[in-house]
Amino acid sequence: MGLEATCQVRSGRAVSEGEARLEEAHLLFRGEFRLKIPLADIRAVEARNGDLRVSWPEGEAVFALGRAAQKWALRVRYPRSLLDKLGVKAGARVAVVGSFPDGFLRDLAGRTDDVATGRPRKDSDLVFAAMADRKDLARLPTLRRALKPEGGIWVVWPKGQKAFREDDVRAAGPGAGLVDVKVVSFSDTLSGLKMVIPVAHRKKKG
Repeated sequence: MGLEATCQVRSGRAVSEGEARLEEAHLLFRGEFRLKIPLADIRAVEARNGDLRVSWPEGEAVFALGRAAQKWALRVRYPRSLLDKLGVKAGARVAVVGSFPDGFLRDLAGRTDDVATGRPRKDSDLVFAAMADRKDLARLPTLRRALKPEGGIWVVWPKGQKAFREDDVRAAGPGAGLVDVKVVSFSDTLSGLKMVIPVAHRKKKG
């Protein structure tokens, strides 16, 4: 989601300076006390006089965000969908390689009817590749050849595993003719990193 700020937060009688962050599923604060507020549990959100006021079943909190308060309030009320964050456009040619949550596949089918599973079609806009081991990264050159010049590969892997990390994906990019451009929290248990063909090499693809 990508919103961060250093601010003062009041929650009940507690007041603290600290770091606030708006993530895909939570509003977080770390200071002299900590908050982890599920967005799905927020009952009310309001931006007033530079303050973001939120209430949820466990309490209320006021984030002194200044001019950014309205932006945060809108993002809490209307969070972008995962497909929007991943750049999946209506009618896009998409490929899914490996095992993904059923809900993601259903959402994809609702956005585009051009979805291949198992093997990408030529001129794919996006390829989603589930990986869990460093040796899986050897597939990147093959996946790259299926892309449109301006297309992208999302490598998706389980969070919290030492055997396969974000740094491993980044390190494999140059050897496959790819550069990383974006990281997302794909779900509570999965991370994703997008890789694309460098602009200077797109006319030489293949």
